[in-house]
Amino acid sequence: MGRYHACCQIPFKKTKLCPLTEEQKQANRQLDKIRITVEHVIRALKIFKMLALRYRNRRKHFALRFNLIAAIYNKLII
Repeated sequence: MGRYHACCQIPFKKTKLCPLTEEQKQANRQLDKIRITVEHVIRALKIFKMLALRYRNRRKHFALRFNLIAAIYNKLII
């Protein structure tokens, strides 16, 4: 995965012979915090059906509507 995407981070995995160290567990927790916030935003966009269905309108309207939905979602968070 790293050779295709230079900035990707993969969580550490334990095996029966090699359990995770405390630093690896902490790194996994930090990665999970970032991942869950991104997944919540994607979920909100799917609720508005922006990403869940095929967009059938004009392409230049897509960016405008996407930004409007993102602004509404940001307003709800604050």
